[in-house]
Amino acid sequence: MGLYHFVQPAYGLGAADIEAGYGPLMPDPEGILNLPKGFNYKVISRQGDLMTDGLLTPGSPDGMGTFAGKDGRVIIVRNHEISPDDMEKGAFGRSNEKLASGVKAKLYENDKLPGLGGTTTLVYNPASQEVEKDFLSLGGTVRNCAGGVSPWGSWLTCEESTVMPGDYDGRLAKRHGYVFEVMAEDQSNLQQAKPIKEMGRFNHEAVAVDPKTSIVYLTEDRGDGLFYRFIPNVPGKLDQGGKLQALAIKGEKGRDTRNWKDGEGPKFPINQGLKVEWVDMDEVDSPEDDLRYRGFEQGAAVFARGEGIWFGDAELYFACTNGGEISAGQIFKYTPGGKEGEPQEEGGLLELFAEPNDKEILKSCDNVAIAPWGDLILCEDDKHPFVVGITPEGKYYKLAENTGYKTEFAGGVFAPDGKTYFVNIQGAGLTLAITGPWNRS
Repeated sequence: MGLYHFVQPAYGLGAADIEAGYGPLMPDPEGILNLPKGFNYKVISRQGDLMTDGLLTPGSPDGMGTFAGKDGRVIIVRNHEISPDDMEKGAFGRSNEKLASGVKAKLYENDKLPGLGGTTTLVYNPASQEVEKDFLSLGGTVRNCAGGVSPWGSWLTCEESTVMPGDYDGRLAKRHGYVFEVMAEDQSNLQQAKPIKEMGRFNHEAVAVDPKTSIVYLTEDRGDGLFYRFIPNVPGKLDQGGKLQALAIKGEKGRDTRNWKDGEGPKFPINQGLKVEWVDMDEVDSPEDDLRYRGFEQGAAVFARGEGIWFGDAELYFACTNGGEISAGQIFKYTPGGKEGEPQEEGGLLELFAEPNDKEILKSCDNVAIAPWGDLILCEDDKHPFVVGITPEGKYYKLAENTGYKTEFAGGVFAPDGKTYFVNIQGAGLTLAITGPWNRS
């Protein structure tokens, strides 16, 4: 994806404007998706459909990344948040009857209960609005939730699970809770699944990569989670190891950023950048799933379910889905400091960018993307979800409404040229392509 600057708005609580954006949402005759006038959608993928590699389209589509393909095609790499025993949603059939030996050898978990999570890759033609190829590109993992695109053309997919060998009635053989790398390819290829263990074992959600430094920033989907960064030994070569650290507010040990009504300590201020420092993490493979506890004891800040994250031009944004006084969600902004990740680094700034505390404006913000023209686009994790935009001026608007299924939006992401917005309706197993008069300027 391209890199776009998101201008800092000047606003505080109560200053949101839900009339901004593209106008009111129009009723969909099909009863699936309400959009502004002039916008259209098409369902381009459904759970259970036969893919071009002969496997079934998995269910529970979640985080996605897009890449420029040949001749104007868009390569989409898509996560699937599937548990190991949810056979009806897997790519191999209800009895794993489509699991051939050659496929099994490339899965991460491939013993008694093959992992059914992973990624599929779609090659989409915007001219015809058709998927020309789709195939399993990573398998054997568990609950692949979100992830992030890399500047070198890969998708980093994250397991939102910390299941262990012996779980699921003794049928699992490996630890889970890792990040895996999937190259964006337009030819059918199931890639060998290799966990990047030095990026930590925890309840991962999403990642964002700074293209200037190759530092990877990571969110943790726990009510008491941390915010991490991974400094690779070799830029662009994550499998060659690196250092994992957790964010702390400079001079404040264990700062609580969640702003819950009954929380202890001072509220985290809105639109005020606080200087940060980073805590070194050890034993990052964390067999006890206690990485966040050990980080907090060393002074790391705590966050309310870190979710989607996206890097702009010189800053990143990430969502905390149940932060805020009424647990409706927060958006944080992190600006790396000079010489980020180096011994003489100057220290970055963490800012609580948005916390509306009004569910009519925003609730349970999850996946995050920055539009090519600067708006922040958020997917809601709710039974009646919206896709919500925030303009550079700090005004909120509704971009889409799920009226057909009581399940969340997930994975919202723009094509590299900014002309198509792809999003999943997770519980229904649908991937949609939305087009319209996007760029108002």
